[in-house]
Amino acid sequence: MVFSNLNFLFVFFPIVLLVYFASPRFLRNTILFVSSLFFYAWGEPVYVVLMFFSTLLDYICGRLVDKHRGKPASKHALITSMVVNLVVLGIFKYSDFIIMNINNIFSLSIPLPNLPLPIGISFYTFQTMSYTIDVYRGDTKMQKNIISFGAYVALFPQLIAGPIVRYSTIAEQLDNRRENPDMFAEGVHRFIMGLGKKVLLANNIGALWAQISAMDISQMSVLGAWLGILAFGFQIYFDFSGYSDMAIGLGKMFGFSFLENFDYPYISKSITEFWRRWHISLGTWFREYVYIPLGGNRGGMLKQMRNIAVVWLLTGIWHGASWNFVLWGVYYLALLIIEKFFLLNILKKLPAFVSHLYTLFFVAIGWVIFAFDDFAMGLEYLGWLFGRGVPPANNFAVFSLISNAVMLVILVLASTRIPARLAAKVTNALQNKAVNTAVISCALLFVFFISLAYLVDSTYNPFLYFRF
Repeated sequence: MVFSNLNFLFVFFPIVLLVYFASPRFLRNTILFVSSLFFYAWGEPVYVVLMFFSTLLDYICGRLVDKHRGKPASKHALITSMVVNLVVLGIFKYSDFIIMNINNIFSLSIPLPNLPLPIGISFYTFQTMSYTIDVYRGDTKMQKNIISFGAYVALFPQLIAGPIVRYSTIAEQLDNRRENPDMFAEGVHRFIMGLGKKVLLANNIGALWAQISAMDISQMSVLGAWLGILAFGFQIYFDFSGYSDMAIGLGKMFGFSFLENFDYPYISKSITEFWRRWHISLGTWFREYVYIPLGGNRGGMLKQMRNIAVVWLLTGIWHGASWNFVLWGVYYLALLIIEKFFLLNILKKLPAFVSHLYTLFFVAIGWVIFAFDDFAMGLEYLGWLFGRGVPPANNFAVFSLISNAVMLVILVLASTRIPARLAAKVTNALQNKAVNTAVISCALLFVFFISLAYLVDSTYNPFLYFRF
């Protein structure tokens, strides 16, 4: 089940809200835990067992870490948690990839297990690991109540696609949150805006990418190739950031404050800045639990480069069991090291539009690497971008550009702070709380009903980050 689904919007979520707010406060974490398991079981009934296992493992390890603090047993419990979590993730996500490469290298024919990938395993594995690590480091208190801990692990608003919520961020809220009407209203606002991003923007431009990426060389042109990868870049941003907005909004309705996951990454003026603004929770996780423990920027330039390399190899592998994701990680590793050595200082001196175009160009190239599991197809598409074997334009590309021109303008504007600033100016100009509320409510209802119309009418409603 996904948030942009009619069953979620009109069956699951209303029932959960009704039961949750009708229940006494001491039962609300139980309601969240049970409903989250049902939410997960809707698409992965077998793998609910895996989630139970992960929850029980890290709950027990957290208690052992706290009980034996300062003793070897505490460290052993931490290591057990990390090793078992990573082994489970490795088995379900990477076993086919590892065996395929062993078969290719040694000319073997070991059968592939072909295990279905549990939805959201990369996200909730990192969350549960962060809990045990934080308890060990003394950054948070051990959770005594297994139901409360289970609610954290399985929390459906951010279960399958993040943001990756560290336990220390919501530990206090988990046991002592106080829902209120203002926070609920803010959550509704955020959820509807995220739904609009996903359904009205990501799905519409994603259909163009699906069409272009399926073409062969006889139908392709330079203009068509660039239009396609721009469509993919917009799709993945509005798809993932829209889902993050919906998750943050749902969290607020239940009294949780999740950290932001995106901060207008396409306005960045360097690759370094782009990665401070894109998938913030993942970058924060790797910084806190990999980069800094390895030594961070201490110990000289060589060690710092080693630490950055480890982080980016892991970032690539985290996204998928395919060599293109490894290459994607290495690609950004190279760009970030080049910027760190000398390019960042040069970019700061250049006109803003030049550094902005530089960033968007290399991000677009990165999306080509990211989008194609097939190396040969990815290389061919890169060649098309620069005119290899294809004309500058053709009728299809020109028609697609013209027919999607309004959508592209909307996407460009929506990728910036301009809409938020305009909304703030309108709100300030009205200077009347009741009128402001009425205007905002009407705008949200409009977005909601248009999104519903698209959901009812369209069969194209993918979610790109399901495979991670």
